Amino acid sequence: MVRRVALLDSGCGLLPTAGWLRHLRPDLALDLYLDPAGMPWGSKASSWIVERVVGTGRLAVARGADAIVVPCNTASVTAVVPLRAAVEPERPVIATVPAVKPAGATGRPFAVWATERTTVSDYQRDLLAQFAAPGQAEPVACPGLATAVEHADPDAVRDAIALAAARTPARCRSVVLGCTHYPLVVEDILAALPPGTGLHDSSRAVAGQALRRLGVPEDPSAAPAEVRVHLGGDEGPLPASALAYPIGRALARAGRIDRHELPVTDESAHHTRPDTAEQPALRGV
Repeated sequence: MVRRVALLDSGCGLLPTAGWLRHLRPDLALDLYLDPAGMPWGSKASSWIVERVVGTGRLAVARGADAIVVPCNTASVTAVVPLRAAVEPERPVIATVPAVKPAGATGRPFAVWATERTTVSDYQRDLLAQFAAPGQAEPVACPGLATAVEHADPDAVRDAIALAAARTPARCRSVVLGCTHYPLVVEDILAALPPGTGLHDSSRAVAGQALRRLGVPEDPSAAPAEVRVHLGGDEGPLPASALAYPIGRALARAGRIDRHELPVTDESAHHTRPDTAEQPALRGV
């Protein structure tokens, strides 16, 4: 029997986690729920986000989902508790948590790049208080970066990254990608940061947690199952902006996904670029 996993996000932020799921266990059928009419969720009221996420979760269950993954920091913080109340324990719900824990475990100073809303949130402050030593972490707001990535606008992406890099203190030895859109432009981010800077992202860890909750081991050689795309509830193709990224094109062809097609960060068990080989390969939370 084919297991089915639904991933819920307003846009392209679900691509990295979906890609890791497809790489680690290609025989899981994937339902990618995007919300073109409602995006971006980050600008909406909390009550609106809860209604949208819980409603989409119920729809995913009605369409056969065995597990629901929420690869969106805003939705995870705002709506995962009511979503779990609506569908668990029959179907596990897996939230996204920025990879602050492995960054803190290095003992080195690090920055957390996130949206303006997330940067000032109690959620991020609590996360840093729990997993980082006093003064170890530097919150860095990245205005416009998620929107630029969503629209696959390379000039806007570079401008937003340049601003974030300028705001990042030179003492920071790594950067936590605190928005699920950011792994899609890791090469641009690395190019803007000093050599030797590591990147931490939780998309692989979230995918691994989904497999654990389903009780299935990793098996990249399994025969691929289908990938369905839902746009505001209706089935359709991935948006053109998603196809601008290698992982989006890989998901669209619905075959296996190779390691080289995935965003490379410390949590992918790779080092960063060759000139940063001294950085350890860290695992996600």
